[in-house]
Amino acid sequence: EVQLVESGGGLVQAGGSLRLSCAASGFTFDNDAIGWFRQAPGKELEGVSCITTSDGSTYYADSVKGRFTISSDNAKNTVFLQMNSLKPEDTAVYYCAADHWFSCPTVIRTTDEREYDYWGQGTQVTVSS
Repeated sequence: EVQLVESGGGLVQAGGSLRLSCAASGFTFDNDAIGWFRQAPGKELEGVSCITTSDGSTYYADSVKGRFTISSDNAKNTVFLQMNSLKPEDTAVYYCAADHWFSCPTVIRTTDEREYDYWGQGTQVTVSS
């Protein structure tokens, strides 16, 4: 069974850090675009960051640029999202998704999970003020 499993969410104070993981099972990264998305209560899904596993190129939404860093460990089929200087407005459920055909700029603006090859179940991030 093919799965993406997110982990690493939790409760943190403003200014703190968390590291999210997105582990893929049942398929191997091969020139895929892996994106992170988030959905805050009452808000639409937002593309946060993306990495292309073939060359490590990265892309960030303006709202997280300079604070979040995406990386991948292709040997472990895992993508990470290091989140620093967290703000209460970063509170959301964070999802990862994978697609073999999308570029990262397309991933950031495509928030319908039905468009993706694989979509995870999400991990909650709560930032207290």
